[in-house]
Amino acid sequence: MSVALLRSNFLTVLLLSLLSMSALSMPAPDWTLQDSKGEDVSLKDYKGKVLILHFWATWCPYCKRVQPGLDKLYKEYKDQGVELVAISFAEDEGARPQKSIDDRGHHFKTLLHGDEVAKQYQVSGTPTTFFIDKKGELVAVTHTSNPQEPGMRTIIEQLLK
Repeated sequence: MSVALLRSNFLTVLLLSLLSMSALSMPAPDWTLQDSKGEDVSLKDYKGKVLILHFWATWCPYCKRVQPGLDKLYKEYKDQGVELVAISFAEDEGARPQKSIDDRGHHFKTLLHGDEVAKQYQVSGTPTTFFIDKKGELVAVTHTSNPQEPGMRTIIEQLLK
């Protein structure tokens, strides 16, 4: 068995374990940020939905690698109540995160100036993607850059049950 497959299987098992252990769930820290149009967006706007919260930066090649997979999952499950929001942080001067997402044909919203929110969530690198359940609880996190990571789909399907 390849190392990549072992790592993938391990991630899937780890995430399923996290989902089955409600004691590990904790409330997601609240936040309000602005999108590229200057409109406020808050965590509470997604209450009652499964939320994929993706921390990234425009200079991060690993973020760009995983985003097509996240976008695919979002398009596949959005009609079932899944939302995907990206939070841009640690950006270079003049970066335009939403334009970067749009130019690559993705369909999700990116919020700006998320450095303080990244600290709240103890994000130490990019990409970091959290999965928040319908009650607003953090249930899983991954740092994968693999757009086909099967564990992400598994988490979403478990959270939709």
